[in-house]
Amino acid sequence: MRQLAVSILCLCCGTAALAQAPGIQRTVIERADVSVPDREAIVARVELPPGATAGRHTHPGDEIGYFIEGEGELLIDGEPPRKLKAGDAYVIPAGKVHDARNAGVATARIIGVFVVEKCQPLATPAK
Repeated sequence: MRQLAVSILCLCCGTAALAQAPGIQRTVIERADVSVPDREAIVARVELPPGATAGRHTHPGDEIGYFIEGEGELLIDGEPPRKLKAGDAYVIPAGKVHDARNAGVATARIIGVFVVEKCQPLATPAK
């Protein structure tokens, strides 16, 4: 019964969970429960046009990403900037404030896997 109630709540808040900054486009490909209670995996295609930034934000779980096209710079608070290109991967721990910037000339295309708390916004802006 609890699982049914959580599922209904998640369906109701599904649109809010996909809120995102105007510079980045996340398109959910798949979302499914994982073995950890109250968590789900979200697989998304992420696009960051030339000159765009994602905006400083956090996620309510871990983000694992793989650059399939283009290049970018990952800016994680407390760490040096990290330049990434097609074929590179990264992992960002839950709650870590970060940003991404595309200083290249082509759209950066990334596959992102988020293992996050259910019914939480996928990304929350940070100050």
